[in-house]
Amino acid sequence: MGKYDFNKVWERTGHNALKWDINPMAGRAKSPDFSYLPMWIADMDVATAPSVVEAMRERLEHPLFGYYMDPDRYYNAIIDWQRERFGVNGLTKANIGYENGVLGGVTGVLHTLTKPGDPILVHAPTYVGFTGVLKNNEMNIVSSDLKKDENGVWRMDFEDMEKKIQENGIQVAIFCNPHNPTGRVWTKEEINDYINLMGKYGITVISDEIWADFMIAEGKKHTPTQSVSDLAKRITCAFYAPSKTFNLAGLVGSYHVIYRKELRDRILKQESLSHYNSANIMSTYALIGGYEGGAEWVDELCEHIRGNMEYTENYVKEHMPLVDFKANEGCYCSLMDWGRWLEEKGKDMDDLLNDIAWVGLAFNDGRAFHANTAVRVNFACPRQYVVEMLDRLDKYVYNK
Repeated sequence: MGKYDFNKVWERTGHNALKWDINPMAGRAKSPDFSYLPMWIADMDVATAPSVVEAMRERLEHPLFGYYMDPDRYYNAIIDWQRERFGVNGLTKANIGYENGVLGGVTGVLHTLTKPGDPILVHAPTYVGFTGVLKNNEMNIVSSDLKKDENGVWRMDFEDMEKKIQENGIQVAIFCNPHNPTGRVWTKEEINDYINLMGKYGITVISDEIWADFMIAEGKKHTPTQSVSDLAKRITCAFYAPSKTFNLAGLVGSYHVIYRKELRDRILKQESLSHYNSANIMSTYALIGGYEGGAEWVDELCEHIRGNMEYTENYVKEHMPLVDFKANEGCYCSLMDWGRWLEEKGKDMDDLLNDIAWVGLAFNDGRAFHANTAVRVNFACPRQYVVEMLDRLDKYVYNK
C-alpha cells in the first residue's frame, strides 16, 4: 500500500471538467441503464500531488498577483528535475523558456521555420494534436508508419522515413518521445539513429516529451532526445509540461528546452509577436511544488497506472481474446485494438463505437490517431473504473 490514494473517486461532474461534462460519443445513443464513464481525453481522475497544492497555497498567502517574472526557483526546479529524473547535465536557465502549451510551442517552431504547404514528417499512429496543428496551419502531413515487430513492439521504419524525406524535401519533423498513442518508450539507440537520420538531411526536430514522466513498464527510463548527442542538442527543440505529469491542464503551463542560441532566439522572436506566452503565476508555483516535492507521488502514480493496465491485459486475454491489448511502456493512454473482433463479427468501427456509447463508455476514436481499428483508453483513474469498463465491454459489447 503506497503513501497516496489513487483509487479515491472524485465527483467531477459540474466541476468544469471537460472529460466529464462533455461526451465525445454524443450523437450515438446511450442506454439510461448505464452511468456515464469517460475514459478518453488525457486528463487524470486523480488529485494532484500534495506538494503542488502546498506551493500554490503558500503563494496565495501573499495576495498580490500583478505583473511578475518567473523566479530563479522556477528554473532551478526544472534543472534539478531534468537532472534527477532524466540524467540531464549542463542545462541552464538560458536554455529554458516558458510556453503556455506544448502544441503552442510546436506551432511557434513551425511559424519560425516553415510556411503553409511545407511538408512535415510525423509517425503514424499520430497524436491527434499534431494532426490538428498541422492542418490548421496548412502544412502537408507526411506520415511514416510505425511497425510492430514479432513481439508486438512498435518500431520506427528508418527505410520508409528516409524515402519520404528524399521524396518530399522534409526540413522539419515532429518526434513524440515517449510516443503517444502507442506508449512506446524509445531507447537511446533508437533515438540516436533517428537523430542521425534527421541530421543527415539538415532537418530540425520538434520533440514532444510531455509524457516523459510516465514510465509505466518496470525498468523503463526516459531518454531525452537532446541527450543522445551534440547533434541532437543542435537540431532539436524539446517541449515538456508539468501539466501532464501533475494533472494541471486547467492551469496552463509548459516549457521548452532549446540549446542552440541562434535557433532559440529566432523562435522567441516569432513567439513574441503574438504576446501568446504570458506565464500564469499560479502555474509557475504549481510547477515548483511538483518538481520540488512530487517525485515520490509520480513514482507511485506510475505503479498505479501499471496495475490498471496489467489488470486489463490479463482480463482481455482471458475474456476477450479477439481484442489486442498490451500494457504500455510509457504514457497513461493506450490503444485497444478491436480489428480481429470486427473482422470476426463482420462489423465496422461505427458499429463498435455505437455499442460502446450505448453502455455509457467514452473512449477516443482511434481513427483520429490513424489507428483505424482501435480505441484509445485512459488508465489514469481509480481501479474501479477499469473493472467497470471491462465488465461492460465483456458483457454488452464483446459478447453482444
